[in-house]
Amino acid sequence: MRNPIGTHLKVGKGLVKGALADADAFGAETLQIFVGNPRGWALSAGKPEEDKAFRLELERRDMRAFVHAPYLVNLGSPTSATYEKSALVMAHNLKRAADIGADGVVMHTGSFVSQTTDADEAAALFAVAMTQVREALLPILDTLGEFSPWLLLEPTAGQGRSLCGVVDDLETYLGALDLHPKAGICLDTCHVFAAGDPLDEEGGATATLDRLVEIGGPERLRLIHANDSKDVRGANLDRHEKIGHGHIGLGAFRELFAHPATEGVPFILETPGSAEGEPADFEALRTLRAEVAAGPRA
Repeated sequence: MRNPIGTHLKVGKGLVKGALADADAFGAETLQIFVGNPRGWALSAGKPEEDKAFRLELERRDMRAFVHAPYLVNLGSPTSATYEKSALVMAHNLKRAADIGADGVVMHTGSFVSQTTDADEAAALFAVAMTQVREALLPILDTLGEFSPWLLLEPTAGQGRSLCGVVDDLETYLGALDLHPKAGICLDTCHVFAAGDPLDEEGGATATLDRLVEIGGPERLRLIHANDSKDVRGANLDRHEKIGHGHIGLGAFRELFAHPATEGVPFILETPGSAEGEPADFEALRTLRAEVAAGPRA
């Protein structure tokens, strides 16, 4: 399938009886989950038998799953405890992803968390934060083999002292990681739009993906978080909206489905109600996918 469509799901009753059962009920072709508390530092060990059952079910269905790292993770943090815990959590989540047969772990690219208004001081703090990102992630990335889960970098909405917001920012971020072959990209449409990328313009999504490929190469994009935006471009606000009901609009998603860089890339919904299986956004994406697959009208 060119672009499996799914959503972030709650584990609830378990990986199989909870997340996979909901995926079946909602008609999801792919899914994303947390493997622990999304707002805590605890390293959940998992249950080997449940992990195995989930992994085997994914294989049987030829279904792809993704793990989202906890929201607290910030490798650019000036607080040493946050930085150290973030590194441990990322290593742990990649291990858990391997245990359950997931394709990758999504990580927000972080912030250097400063109130300074001095441009030189901000630049120095940014450089320190990027050094931290490099020192934490390169050893983790180097442990990942060819068949290991990917680390998927998700640019944020540009709020605060973001290390990576618009797609252009990926050039510096990936450069800090030496363009490591296991550092992939998760493109959140709401995030990059909120940071300033012109997805609302005709051809804007195409140009954004062209730039992503120019920076990272044709195989770097591994996942799309398909979210419209409640706010206008450049608002730096991470507020997701239903597909076609926000300021991005349907045209951008049509362009995403048509772009060569999204060949085989799953689309995961994180829109209001999608985790509960509300059908409108699933149907909107499926319709756009089918229209693009059918080609231009004569």
